[in-house]
Order: sequence, then structure tokens, then C-alpha cells
Amino acid sequence: MTMENKLYYQDAYISSFSAELVRQGLDESGRNYAVLTQTAFYPTGGGQPFDTGILNGVEVVDVEEIDGEIRHYIKEPLEDGMPVEGKIDWDRRFDHMQQHAGQHILSAAFEELYGYKTVSFHLGKDTLTIDLDIESLSAEEADRVEELANRVILENRPVMTKWVDEDELKQYKLRKALSVSNNIRLVIIPEFDYNGCGGTHPNSTAEVGHLKILGWERQKKIIRVEFVCGQRVLRELGQKHDILKQLAVLLNAPEQEMVSAVNRLLGQKKTSEKSIEEMRDQLLKYEAADLAAANTEEIVSRVYQNRGIQELQKLARMLAVQAEDKVFLLVAENDDKLQFVFARGKNTRGNLKEWSKHALSMIDGKGGGSDQLVQGGGRFMPGEEFISEISKIIK
Repeated sequence: MTMENKLYYQDAYISSFSAELVRQGLDESGRNYAVLTQTAFYPTGGGQPFDTGILNGVEVVDVEEIDGEIRHYIKEPLEDGMPVEGKIDWDRRFDHMQQHAGQHILSAAFEELYGYKTVSFHLGKDTLTIDLDIESLSAEEADRVEELANRVILENRPVMTKWVDEDELKQYKLRKALSVSNNIRLVIIPEFDYNGCGGTHPNSTAEVGHLKILGWERQKKIIRVEFVCGQRVLRELGQKHDILKQLAVLLNAPEQEMVSAVNRLLGQKKTSEKSIEEMRDQLLKYEAADLAAANTEEIVSRVYQNRGIQELQKLARMLAVQAEDKVFLLVAENDDKLQFVFARGKNTRGNLKEWSKHALSMIDGKGGGSDQLVQGGGRFMPGEEFISEISKIIK
């Protein structure tokens, strides 16, 4: 398809068009696609996603350029021999135009102020990212760059596109090297940004609306900056405002005092958790004392339901101290697995590690421990049956 037939390059604001059906078929995965004599549908490329819309009322779900032809992937085949009326989803297209132009402005601002170069760009459904060829970024730098980017947006500078050849390139100070040597398309914001790009953009920076950096993180040796432009800024603001209103009710505090309210709650939670842990330990002590005193047998066993291994370990240690002449076999049936803790008082004999090996072989499990206490877990089997088999080995 020639550049003249790519209507999005003639005018990014074209949202409907007429064309003839060249051919249609199925791709390797069985998806229907149609090729037209001309199109306003932008195919995925250069970091910008494809357009969606309809062809003769049939939904277009994907657009790709493959081997020089633009394929419109459609939910069902078109009727042969009929003229094609196409209409793109304008809200989606204009959003992509805002975001892509905003990316040019932000990348140029980073380079203008600090010489930080953009090495890649991704336009996602909700946010955008650029990867900067640096290993750290300060909040002060991000604030200055965001301020410059929004100033350029408010200045309503023109955003121009121009097709040039390699000789004409010499008169432009490009932000990055080009990956093509023919059909070179420049996107220009005069006296600010000159960049090779095949995406769609608005006619002026003012149409970008606003730009907001949301955050950044280090990814190996680059910094990935997340941001939004245009209507997405208002969407982000609206979502965050709704969340803040809900939090204000839950915390019973105005927005300005939320951080203090949350810190206060976290402090109370930490204190409560400590108190609960102390009470649990106290209950374990009473439980251990009752269990140790109530049994005259040398081997004491118990099967519990849904009891954590750490709690069993604590209980077993307490029992071994309080009843130095006893062996304790504690087992927990936890959902679809069986866990155990064996402990013995210092006045008893027996090889806990050897017992543990037999126990683990019965449940295809894993575990470990010392001469005084072992633990492990594996596939489920009834706890009483498990205890019975281990008791035979011990005796």
C-alpha cells in the first residue's frame, strides 16, 4: 500500500472513509482479515497501538501491516463486491494522538534539560512509559521536566509532519538516529523537538491537554518513567479523588490528615498484633501444662485441624520442657496436606531424625530438625492413621 493510500498520514483527523475490497482471507491462526484500496485505520507500530472501528458494520478488532499490506482483522467476512465504508473509533484514535505527542514532548524535555535520552516507549491501555538511558532520577529533575513539558503544551506550538529524504535530514537536529533510510517522516515541534516517527499526532501541542508523571522505577540499567496525557490525566484524577473520598469516610479524617490517620492506625495495629501474639503464647503455655499433666503415657500424641506448623513447634518445645520424660507427636490436618512436629524431653531416649525419615516417607514429604525436635509435611493422610504407624515404629 502506498503512502497516499494510508489516509492517517494524509490527515490524522480522518475518522471515516470509503474504499474497495482488494481481498480477504484467514491468517495462520484462523482470523478473518480484509485488505482495502485505502484506509484510515492505523496499524500497530512505533509504540502506538492499532485503531479499532467498523467496516460496513463489522467490528475491526486488530490492524497490522504485513508484507506491505494493511490487514484489518474483522469478526466476520465482508460481503464481496460491495463498496466498503470504514469508521474508526475516534475517541481511541484521539487518545493515542494525545499520548504519542505527549511522549515526544516529555522525551524532548528530558533531553533539553538534562541530556537524558529515551531508548524505548510503550503506549499502554491506561498509562505510558518511556525508558531513559540513565540509572537514577531525582524528584527535583522529574518536577522540572514535567513543568517544561506542560509549558510547551500550553504554548500551543504547532506539531508538524514532513516527509524528507536523507539529504534533507542534514538541516534538522534529530533527537535520535533513524531506523529507516527511505519514506522518512519527521514529526516536528519547531525549536523544541525533531524526531522520526510514523505515529499519529494532533496539529498542536495544546491538544495534548496536560501531562502528569506518575512515577518511575529502575529496570536494570535504565529508568522507566510512567505518565499520562490528555483525558487520561482527568481520568487518573477522578479515580484518585473517588478513592480519597472513600478513605476520608473510613478514616474519619480530611484529605490533609490522611497520612497521620493511617500512621496512627498502623501503630495501633502493630500494638494489637503484639498483644494478640502474647495472649496466644499464654494460651499455649496453659495448653502445654494441661496436656503434659493429663497424660501418664510415655508417648503423647494429638491430631489437630488447621493448625500452623509454627504454633505446633512452639507447643512442642513447651511440652518437652514441662515433661522431660515424655515423647510428643503433634500432627495437623491442614487442608490437603499433613504436617507434624515430634519432640522429646531430655530424659527420654529415641532417634527423632530416624522417626522423621519414616514419617516423611509415608507422606512423600520434606522436613528437618534436631535430636530434640523435628518437623515436616507432605501429602494428606488421616492424622490418627499416621500417628498409629509412627507409634509402632517408635515402640
